[in-house]
Amino acid sequence: MDYNELDTPALLIDKDIMISNIEYMQSYANENNVSLRPHTKTHKMPDIAKLQIQYGAIAIAVAKIGEAEVMADNDINDIFIANEIIGEIKFKRIANLAKKVKISFGVDCIEQVLQAQEIFKLFDVIVDVLVEIEVGENRSGIIKNDDFINLLDEIKKCSNIKFKGIFSHDGNSYSAKNIQECIDIAIGAQKRTLEFAKIAKKMKMECEIVSYGSTPTLFNKAPILDGITEIRVGTYVFMDVSQANAINNIHRCAAKVLASVISKPTSSRVILDVGAKGLTMQERKIGICATKGKGVLIEYSNTYIEKVFDEHAIINNIDFSKSVNVGDKVLIIPNHICPVCNLYKKAYLIKDKDVVNEIDIACRAKLQ
Repeated sequence: MDYNELDTPALLIDKDIMISNIEYMQSYANENNVSLRPHTKTHKMPDIAKLQIQYGAIAIAVAKIGEAEVMADNDINDIFIANEIIGEIKFKRIANLAKKVKISFGVDCIEQVLQAQEIFKLFDVIVDVLVEIEVGENRSGIIKNDDFINLLDEIKKCSNIKFKGIFSHDGNSYSAKNIQECIDIAIGAQKRTLEFAKIAKKMKMECEIVSYGSTPTLFNKAPILDGITEIRVGTYVFMDVSQANAINNIHRCAAKVLASVISKPTSSRVILDVGAKGLTMQERKIGICATKGKGVLIEYSNTYIEKVFDEHAIINNIDFSKSVNVGDKVLIIPNHICPVCNLYKKAYLIKDKDVVNEIDIACRAKLQ
């Protein structure tokens, strides 16, 4: 089937571009003698996760326990939940996962450890944890050395929690002014991460895993410092407008939304049948990942979505309006592909113009 025969809106994945991206990042990891653990929160598809492992990834990362459960049910047996976890319900779910697969998760405070230990002891399981280090994103993660030391001291007391290592994410690299600043952020983030690895070693809790990652830094081949054992990167598999801007190559974008022209109310205004419910309203304002509008129409020069409502995308471009008719179908590259994948039940894998497979987005809506 030609993809233009599909109903719209539809999420398309260009197989050749996706494979090229997978090979690129795997090659980069191999060249630097580090493991690659793709963050599958981007695509939420067990089939794609298995493909990444097939090409050399050691295992996967996820954002939520629900994603981990789906991946485990699809025969993926090494999963890191790269997020802090709290709550008895969640720790019971992790305990059940630990009986089936190799599971680990992130912590950054003593409260998480105390509650996890209590539940894991009841379930008679031992689960690995990695401590998150805050490296400039101003999100979660350990900031003060003393807090790290106190947390490790608490983990030492636990019979059912095993310290596996540390992890970090420099999401602030998305706002870097240029590539050099992006690289500098990457090096600084790794140095800070490695400082905490040294503290752990002094406490006789050596890190088996020192995990670092973000797509803008790693797709731009930032140096990977000695002591980093794995890179954890997600968006690279599909890319999107913001990540393409960071590498100045829109043709690395494998994921596109197919939409139909449903109205042309004026000589310059064109309306598409996909809005915030199929594209999201996200955009980035500053830095190398800055975006213009809400999505780019790759087949048309300097054409982007100016505004979205729930079910409508608005384009104001007289040249584009002259080029399309009501009923025509167009391809949109989303600004941020991760939330877009979460909006669709399935994706269509395409090669050239042919649909070669339908892929279930099995982790869709797994927010808990």
